[in-house]
Amino acid sequence: MNFTTTLFNVLIVLLFAFPAFILAKLKRVDAAHSKSIATILLYMLSPCMIINAFQGVERSKEMVKNMLIFTLITLGLQLIMIGTAFLVAYILDRKRPEENHLKKVGLAGTALGNVGFFGLPIVTALLPDYPEAAVYSSLFVLSMNLIIFTVGAYAVTGKKEYMSIKGIILNPTTISVIVALILYGFDVHFEDTMGDFGPIFDNAIELLAKMTTPVSMIVLGIRLGTTSLKKVFTNYHAYIVSAVKLVVFPLMCYVIVYFTPLPYSMRASIVILACAPCASVLLNLAEMLGSEQEYAANVVLISTLLSVITVPLVLLIL
Repeated sequence: MNFTTTLFNVLIVLLFAFPAFILAKLKRVDAAHSKSIATILLYMLSPCMIINAFQGVERSKEMVKNMLIFTLITLGLQLIMIGTAFLVAYILDRKRPEENHLKKVGLAGTALGNVGFFGLPIVTALLPDYPEAAVYSSLFVLSMNLIIFTVGAYAVTGKKEYMSIKGIILNPTTISVIVALILYGFDVHFEDTMGDFGPIFDNAIELLAKMTTPVSMIVLGIRLGTTSLKKVFTNYHAYIVSAVKLVVFPLMCYVIVYFTPLPYSMRASIVILACAPCASVLLNLAEMLGSEQEYAANVVLISTLLSVITVPLVLLIL
């Protein structure tokens, strides 16, 4: 991948956070606003992003097979990374218990990435000739959700009651993917099947879909602007988690999948999306655990800021 092109696209994504950061520092917005905006993002914009991604791909048996393979592979890769991280931290804790390496929220963050709001615009910009890349981004989010509400919830809390099949299904991401798959299965394209209203409706969905990345970065900017920068930048654990998520995880994915006979668009999408910074869902895991909320927020912020350097460098291998 071209370093300059990748750097430019990452910078564009991150620059959306800057005005919100300034407004937060000027006390024009506060942390409560970010929660309201995040709700709109989760329940309105994100579903439009997922449905719009599927609308741009023609139905075929080959694509259905590739979608299933992609979901299973990304699910496996994330489980391998999280399992490895917990094992290494457990060994270190046995040797040096006073250092408390086993910060469970951070260990989950070694694989759970912002593959939707951050990863999708990057992967579509770097793979413009492969519209299926946007679909792969949505499926990566789906596989991440499967981990969050099962293995992730149990690993972080140590309590089986937090493992929720209901949580897997009854969340905006999974419901949106199901709706998108139904439309895809019946080859329903808004532009072609709704008469004169079709193009208007399709454009509306696309417009809302394009808002997801700027709005998600606005939430990030507000969080950064309402957080102590000293606490953010002096948390060494956050740097360790960020290094694993931004460098180790994508390199692991590259080694495992890049030399397989999988289609180029699938292999490249996996590596590019693996480069995404830690997902804001880590904050939800921290809330579930009932502690380390500030630590989780720091991991998300640090990894997102560092991604401007790591993403272009790591993607030089493609």
